[in-house]
Amino acid sequence: MQPINTLHDFFVRSGAAVRLYHLGRRVEPCEMATLAAFEAGEQAWPAPWQGQARLGLVFRLGDMPEPVIWFLALPLDEQGQLVPAPRDAFLQRLLETLGRSVQSVGREDGEAVDNLMKDNPLAFTPSLPFQALLHARASLDLDLPASQHLEPVEAYLSGQQPIDWQALGLQGLADFVVRMDADEQARLATRLPELPHEVLTSLCYCLEHVAIGAGLARALRDCGEAAARAGDIEAFSACVRAVAGAESELAGAWYDELLADDDACGPDLLAAMAGRGWRHLEDGERLPSFLGRLANCEAADFMSVARDLALVPRLRLPVLMTLREAAPESPIGRRLAALTR
Repeated sequence: MQPINTLHDFFVRSGAAVRLYHLGRRVEPCEMATLAAFEAGEQAWPAPWQGQARLGLVFRLGDMPEPVIWFLALPLDEQGQLVPAPRDAFLQRLLETLGRSVQSVGREDGEAVDNLMKDNPLAFTPSLPFQALLHARASLDLDLPASQHLEPVEAYLSGQQPIDWQALGLQGLADFVVRMDADEQARLATRLPELPHEVLTSLCYCLEHVAIGAGLARALRDCGEAAARAGDIEAFSACVRAVAGAESELAGAWYDELLADDDACGPDLLAAMAGRGWRHLEDGERLPSFLGRLANCEAADFMSVARDLALVPRLRLPVLMTLREAAPESPIGRRLAALTR
């Protein structure tokens, strides 16, 4: 019998029913083939976050009555590849817990598998919006019903019945966002301007994980600009993050306008673009503009953000080239010079 050397090996050989999700920049499905290629050293992790490959694993082994959820943060090297030692140590602990045979795993072993996350250096606790989105996505993918919190959210956002917005749950917003169709997006776009600050921001923290159409993206932009005029930086940044799910024709155009505005380019805006809108930075003019603004923002951690973006495989070369070609007297050049002093 071949040894089990990777997490991918373990899940395949154990016969587990498993679904993987990215939990770094957005909550979105991850193919098992991506994990296999990553663990084999054939590709860098596609969605790194703060030097880690963050994964949500929803799986059943044997006759487990309920799926187990693991949150794992696998450390990356400077090239975005797996640092194998921590993974190997976790895998050894996993196999020792279950015994060397993973062909027949029962209910008791399921509890042991769940307990592996205790005192595990690779385990992490995602933020509440990430947890809500993962549960919403997994329920939908597994053909399970949404949480009981969805119904009041649907009633409130449709305007069909008056509900105290403070009774709305984050899980209900997450369930709504992952299940909404084009008609619901259109109705939501008309409702956005009426939403209280708290509902708008919580909704945006869910919307930032899904693709959105042009109508909803324009409504979010309008709300974001209104929030900026009112000095509501949290709602403004939340709208910028949520618009990241739109096509680049819309999201990128707004980003360009914001990057050209001296007053808009604070640390919150730049963090929103880098964290959720990184796909729109894959542009020959927008990326240098973003990095220039980042370098010019004293409150931003320039090298930390630039390093994190450079770990994204599609952005690695453009980021490095932009840094290398920066004029010494430019904001980027001055930041780089300060690091070498």
